[in-house]
Amino acid sequence: MNTQKILTSQAIPGMIVAEDVYTKDLHLIIGKDTVLTDKIITRLEFYSITDISVYSNNNFIHIENEYIENTFYSEIKKSASFKLFRKAYQNTVNHVKDSIDNIALKKQDVNPEQLLYDVNKILYQCKTNIELFNMLHCMREYDDTTYIHSLNVSLICNIMGKWLNFNSEDLEVVTLCGLLHDVGKLLVPNNIITKPERLTNEEFSLIKTHVIRGYNLLRDKNIDERIKNTALMHHERCDGSGYPNGLISHEIDSFAKLVAIADVYDAMTCARVYRGPLCPFEVIHLFETEGYLKYDTKYILTFLEGIVQTYINNNVRLNNNMEGEIVMINKLSLSRPVIKVRDEFIDLSKHRDLYIQALI
Repeated sequence: MNTQKILTSQAIPGMIVAEDVYTKDLHLIIGKDTVLTDKIITRLEFYSITDISVYSNNNFIHIENEYIENTFYSEIKKSASFKLFRKAYQNTVNHVKDSIDNIALKKQDVNPEQLLYDVNKILYQCKTNIELFNMLHCMREYDDTTYIHSLNVSLICNIMGKWLNFNSEDLEVVTLCGLLHDVGKLLVPNNIITKPERLTNEEFSLIKTHVIRGYNLLRDKNIDERIKNTALMHHERCDGSGYPNGLISHEIDSFAKLVAIADVYDAMTCARVYRGPLCPFEVIHLFETEGYLKYDTKYILTFLEGIVQTYINNNVRLNNNMEGEIVMINKLSLSRPVIKVRDEFIDLSKHRDLYIQALI
């Protein structure tokens, strides 16, 4: 059977994997002939698998959509506050695009004050962290661009910095790290990044050079060294499974470790053509079960606990269709809080067959 190599971002449920997929340290993630589902695709993104081989389009299995509509987000989209946020967000994306283009394509100097001003305009639109996370989930676009992703990552980094009690200088730097982490992608030919058909091995290798290109672009700029290092190291992982240099924990810039978490979280929770935004608790579960070796423990624990705390008192639907309210967090099992269902309290850490399927 004919096979083709595709970007993981182009994968959709029903495609059949043509080759075993391994991590860099040769742990099998999924086997040959596996039928892709949304959860499997999310797992590939979590492991930063950039490409996979699948059988050609005539070998495609129709499967039921796993996505459960989040009425919670549907209601947010109807609100007046979301309409104001969307307008400010779209204006900011345009400003950020101009600024990043000037840096990458016109080789202009970085203007940290202007970039931070653009990000702060979004932050000021939201009164709380939960409001910002909810708004970002609703802003997901199917045709996600480097600019939108970079803005989202910078906003998430800003929130993480506050949770970690960063001082004002470090908070500004980590926000800029998030905004400029993918600047090197603008130096990779766009026709390769957006190419819908099969990519060659050379083209895949070229896409991965965005980290080195980004670092070289920023290397001589008058900006904090941590911003430059983040452009180079945000795909490195603490267990040595990342790229470009396979660094281990103590060799990776601390801010690059933080941006790596925000980068992956934004990629996994974004909407896809076949579904809306992923429930945050699915992503939290994946980080809990498979992320503690890959990501800095201090950062990942603070991040996950911070996200879970923002959803206390939210209503959720479980996989058995029961609906209830999150009332308590389990610090040893963050993706499995205590849920109040009518007059009953269900501790999901003790009911392993149940899990949160959607916010409602």
